[in-house]
Amino acid sequence: MVEFDVPEVDYTRYTNRQLAAVPLAVLAVALLVIAGWTVVTGSPVNPGLDFTGGTELRITVDAPEGQAEQQIRAAFETQPESIRSVPSDGTYIVTFQSGAATTSEIEQQAEAAGFEIRSIDAVSAAFGSETQSQALLGVLIAFLGMSVLVFLMFRTFVPSIAVVISAFSDIVIPVALMNLLGIELSLGTVAALLMIIGYSVDSDILLNNHILRRSGDFYESTYRAMRTGVTMTLTSIAAMVVMTIVATLFGISLLAAIGIVLVFGLTADLMNTYLLNLSLLRWYKFEGVAR
Repeated sequence: MVEFDVPEVDYTRYTNRQLAAVPLAVLAVALLVIAGWTVVTGSPVNPGLDFTGGTELRITVDAPEGQAEQQIRAAFETQPESIRSVPSDGTYIVTFQSGAATTSEIEQQAEAAGFEIRSIDAVSAAFGSETQSQALLGVLIAFLGMSVLVFLMFRTFVPSIAVVISAFSDIVIPVALMNLLGIELSLGTVAALLMIIGYSVDSDILLNNHILRRSGDFYESTYRAMRTGVTMTLTSIAAMVVMTIVATLFGISLLAAIGIVLVFGLTADLMNTYLLNLSLLRWYKFEGVAR
């Protein structure tokens, strides 16, 4: 079994403001990206087929990659919204917006062009809109439930709000990066955001428990928590990187998107837990009401 050697950080070299500056600056940039995206597109993140409705067609085209895309665009009366190649089996995933054409029309045009249809999936616009509302409501309920649970566990404001702020930032940063990298919001990426909430709360509560409820020096308790928390998070990041690479090679776009979002969220969690959360806990222990 691989064991990570977590270095002991000398936190005494940094003030609380210095520790919190980096994660707060990253959070501010992420919020600006989301705000700008909302102004330009009308949505904080681009919704995928699951939420907007439409048709996804997986076909095989007997042509070189450069010519295949041209043949695909020429075969359909309605221009596809996106065309993605799958290197592992030579197929192409073609998506159409809802209302652009009926599923039967798309299927007939693909067959007329001589394409081999591997699969075809369609989602109605009404069903997609309802699914989007339910998914976003689920994320909101999960976040509120987490917040209530944390406040009930610690029953003090600063340690509890530190966990909530860290979890909020862990969600906002991946959403901003999804916009910049063109990753759409789907049921899979919503599930990834829900998992990030769980990961975030787990690592933050681990740190809070070691510092507030266990005996020992503040920095000694911090290092004990880091040895467990950092090892768990880095192991999870490594697993998600492998999953993303494999899913990309085999053209499983849903798993690839989930893996990328989780890598972003877990990396943000390392920063927020051991910089932002820690700075608030240290202020609480030495300068706040816990003096």
